[in-house]
Amino acid sequence: MACVIVLAMTTPSTPLTVAQFQQHIRDRYYATDKARGTPATFLWFMEEVGELATALNGTDRDNLQEEFADVLAWLCTLANINDIDLEQALRQKYLTDGGPKGHK
Repeated sequence: MACVIVLAMTTPSTPLTVAQFQQHIRDRYYATDKARGTPATFLWFMEEVGELATALNGTDRDNLQEEFADVLAWLCTLANINDIDLEQALRQKYLTDGGPKGHK
């Protein structure tokens, strides 16, 4: 069973796997992202997390949606430049042997 997320790209109702989105980000941005490196890319990611935190405290649903998308895109970027397959990581951690035990 594929991990599926739905994002509005060219056709809003077309299912998009995590792997497909991660590849899309790699295809468009990898060279620039790799040259920037992990520390600087992580700072960009954290900036987007901060923007998401602000959006979560607001009432603009369009902005909230955009910030969730930005956080996911920057997470894919970090995974790409660190050679992590996010779909594989999700399957291994959350879909194998009943997933993580306990809760936070």
